[in-house]
Amino acid sequence: MRPHPEGMDAERQRHADAVRRNFRRALLAAMAFVAALGALHFAGPWLGDTRAFALEPLSVPGLVGVLTAPLLHGSAGHWLANASALLILGPLVGTVYPRASLRALPVIWLVSGLVTWLIGRPSFHIGASGLTHGLMFLLLFLGLFRRDRASVAAALIAFFFYGGMLLTVLPREPGVSWEYHLGGAVAGVLAAWWWRRADPEPPRKRYSWEEEEAADADAPGDGAELEMPRPGEVPVLWQRTPARDAVVLPFRPRTAPPDGGEPPAAH
Repeated sequence: MRPHPEGMDAERQRHADAVRRNFRRALLAAMAFVAALGALHFAGPWLGDTRAFALEPLSVPGLVGVLTAPLLHGSAGHWLANASALLILGPLVGTVYPRASLRALPVIWLVSGLVTWLIGRPSFHIGASGLTHGLMFLLLFLGLFRRDRASVAAALIAFFFYGGMLLTVLPREPGVSWEYHLGGAVAGVLAAWWWRRADPEPPRKRYSWEEEEAADADAPGDGAELEMPRPGEVPVLWQRTPARDAVVLPFRPRTAPPDGGEPPAAH
């Protein structure tokens, strides 16, 4: 049984309303988080030395930075770069994947920090770039794993804005924590695999010609003419002649005359 076109329209309308609600929530959450990061950065002179909250690899006190390092930034430019990525990637992933994003964000936060703590250079690592890289790789690989239209569109949008993150997971610039980038990418890929089915696929739009075909197929009696007839109902186009009624014509070979003339005509 196929869903009725009116039922499909109602389902699509409910999905559109849910998308708008998810977008508003994700956008407000991203704006609040970015504002909190900015407040912490500009309040730095009053907070004193914040290196105790930075992530220091292979240091037991530096494990605190797994939780606190994404909240700290070294400069206003550093904060603005991560803020712009969070304001684009955050609402995007929260709109398309409301369930997967809530589960993936804590994993990206923790795994990116732990990877940096294990493989990072002996320095102080701070910033939300691990989180931004995790969101970008989450969107990219969810599109590869799911391959429905919404996930592919979200992956293409993320790649259009931040496709360069594919290169920043490797050492390129001094003073940039590529280890945090790599940890976020690993966490994003793992989260995409674990929760690739957490959100249901959006209802697919049915075109008018598809609805007409569905209506024709559901109409009573229309499919009877397409059914194969039984063997006994197939008309016989020819009858095989029985052996007793067969007529055998005699065959006489042609013989040449002694003088090489024309052979005699058959009677």
